[in-house]
Amino acid sequence: MRSVKSEDTVPELLVRSMLHRSGYRYRLHDKTLPGKPDIVFTARRKVVFVHGCFWHGHHCARGARVPKSNTDYWTRKIARNRERHDTACKLLRQADWGVLTVWECQLKNRDVLYKRLRAFLEKSR
Repeated sequence: MRSVKSEDTVPELLVRSMLHRSGYRYRLHDKTLPGKPDIVFTARRKVVFVHGCFWHGHHCARGARVPKSNTDYWTRKIARNRERHDTACKLLRQADWGVLTVWECQLKNRDVLYKRLRAFLEKSR
């Protein structure tokens, strides 16, 4: 698992590229915020998490799959990842930050994702 990246993943780079081409500027991986969000819009007080469906247990075909070996370990690990993300989102919202989670499977339809990102960023808190 050492080769599994936590930053600069392909889905994250695609979302960042989409945002940058649209003129949005942001910070990356702010360690001072709960959950160390992938993309941070400080002036807008908004954050975006870009999650892999498998690693964070999304309810899609890829996220619902649990490896056949060491099933207990993977079930616990993915559950912990989800709990940690839920806690971080709760803390961010309590601190008046807007939170958006983009799932890896949502990158298949980039037009819809782009509209969702714009709506999130343009909406006032």
